[in-house]
Amino acid sequence: MKIILLSVLALIGVAAAQVLDTSETRVQTTLEPQLKRIGTLTPRSVGEIAGQNWWLGCETLDRGFACWDSYKDYLAPLGIKRIRLQGGWATTEREQGKYDWRWLDRIIDDARSRGLEIFLQTNYGNPVYPGGGGRHLSGGFPTAPEAWAAWDKWVEAMVTRYKDKVRDWEMWNEPDGNKNHTPEMVADLDIRTAEIIKRVIPSARIAGGVLCGPKVAFAEGWLKRVTELKKEALFHWFIYHGYTRNPDEKHYDEVEKLKAVFKQYAPHIKLWQGEAGTQSEFCLGGALSKYPWTELTQAKWDTRRMLGDLGHDVESLVFSIADLDYNRWDGYRLGDMDRYGLVKTDKQYRLLKVKPAYYAVQNIVAVFDDTLARVPDYPCAVECAKPVACYAYRKKQGGQQLLAFWDKSSVPSNGNETVSATFTIAKGAFSEPVWVDVITGGIFEIPPEKVLVEGEQVTFKDIPVYDAPALIGDKRLFLKPVNGGTTP
Repeated sequence: MKIILLSVLALIGVAAAQVLDTSETRVQTTLEPQLKRIGTLTPRSVGEIAGQNWWLGCETLDRGFACWDSYKDYLAPLGIKRIRLQGGWATTEREQGKYDWRWLDRIIDDARSRGLEIFLQTNYGNPVYPGGGGRHLSGGFPTAPEAWAAWDKWVEAMVTRYKDKVRDWEMWNEPDGNKNHTPEMVADLDIRTAEIIKRVIPSARIAGGVLCGPKVAFAEGWLKRVTELKKEALFHWFIYHGYTRNPDEKHYDEVEKLKAVFKQYAPHIKLWQGEAGTQSEFCLGGALSKYPWTELTQAKWDTRRMLGDLGHDVESLVFSIADLDYNRWDGYRLGDMDRYGLVKTDKQYRLLKVKPAYYAVQNIVAVFDDTLARVPDYPCAVECAKPVACYAYRKKQGGQQLLAFWDKSSVPSNGNETVSATFTIAKGAFSEPVWVDVITGGIFEIPPEKVLVEGEQVTFKDIPVYDAPALIGDKRLFLKPVNGGTTP
């Protein structure tokens, strides 16, 4: 009853919708690339994008740690079409055998009306049953036969209710965070739950694992159990989460090892980074806590994770749309909100502001959709005093090339100092190349003297690089035509 009361109070306290800034200076930083600015990226809403690599976290609504109504108007303009929700067994079944779906019905129906696709997680336990498991993160699985039977009934009831509204399903969140859960136990729960889903929705796409990180040994134990039981066909994805202070350091080495394991055991299962983000200020708790994050470093971190995932052919989820109040869970910890959100909210769920990270993610989404294809083994040599992450893409129609790059040497900083780099591309094709800053969306000319063309080889000289993503590509990839004509 406490969660219901909090939700009602939240609805009463939600502030009037803030206004998104659509001006060319919506994000301003101290960055000085020493190039002439000629425009700003134009955001695209969900209705303007056919397909993409991105997902968005809208979690914890089942426990009252956030409020759908505080941020729902900011979902479609962001441009990410697919959102992650949590089912919330303990919230739906507060009395044994009695389900109240009203809280989740309202959210799912509203999301679909906004053109969003739902990814629904089955979690957590339910203390209304003896041995029913914990209802929060790191809570244990059910242990009693009666509780397991109730779990099965709840999963089937939820899947049946939403079978025409939800295609994609996820298993228990971060089960490896509980030290008592073995890979085999996680696999058994995933199989048990997936079989129920497939019985009701044969075409469902199901994600297993949902680990705290790309844990190779744990994932291999899960895979061995699943393949020994010949149940690998149940799963479309395997999910891991991606929290590291430096979003590049060592993380992708582990992702590549994980890929090799899946290639060996179940090559049809795709990897998915299913939850990652950082906070926008110093916070005492949560992943990546106790570090002096700022709104700028959050924007850098989120965009580096997004483009790093894309560069490794992994689907990517941004965590999360709004700040979270984990402290509503009595006994969890004292303190303020956890500031993972792209929008800032207070403990009454009032929306206080739109953070720079929102606009930076919006910029990524506006450019990187499924009209671009990654170019593996792209023939590009980089000369720079700092280690540079560099990924290449090609427009499927038209063939225009695009580079995404950043200084990957350290945790994102609160400064914007650049270093110079030279990019030599063995087979390049650029007609009007520009340099784009992902954080501000600024589009800048690259002067002719910085571009050397020798046959098919193109060299970009003295190009600014810093610890946030920047892009090089033809101007027409980034600037919308004026009055239906050519780009300015």
